[in-house]
Amino acid sequence: MNAKEAVKTALQSTQHILNMYLSDLADEDLLVRPVPNANHIAWQLGHLISSEVRMGGVTPGAAYPELPAGFAEQHGKTSAASDPPRGFRTKKDYLDLFNKVRGATLANLERMPDADLDKPTPGEMAKFAPTVGALFVLTANHTMMHAGQFTVVRRKLGKPVLF
Repeated sequence: MNAKEAVKTALQSTQHILNMYLSDLADEDLLVRPVPNANHIAWQLGHLISSEVRMGGVTPGAAYPELPAGFAEQHGKTSAASDPPRGFRTKKDYLDLFNKVRGATLANLERMPDADLDKPTPGEMAKFAPTVGALFVLTANHTMMHAGQFTVVRRKLGKPVLF
């Protein structure tokens, strides 16, 4: 397995886990906060989608689907604490958009020459991921970090442990 294959596996496995954790949740479940002031799943999904487009957009030759108007703002820091939550999308909407964006990330990785993974990450993300390859790994890790937070909501809702 080479570096691109390892990164691809990480991106695909975290995509699978995220989809699995959401599989039996209803739209209203996405708005449940595990504790007061914590982010609900709907906000976290939008944050993941917006972040992946923003982070991945700095890689050489990247192409991503356009996000709906106002999407990034709806899932920014200031809207995270809005209570009651308003204007969030359905589970289907979030999953469709997440899977399209992840598909674009995987396509961007596939098109990239192996040597580009060693190039420095441009812009502000360089302090978190110094190389383009590290930025792809960070994208997978970011997904897993938030998916882990979904499990707390799942427990609160009495859903089965899946993983």
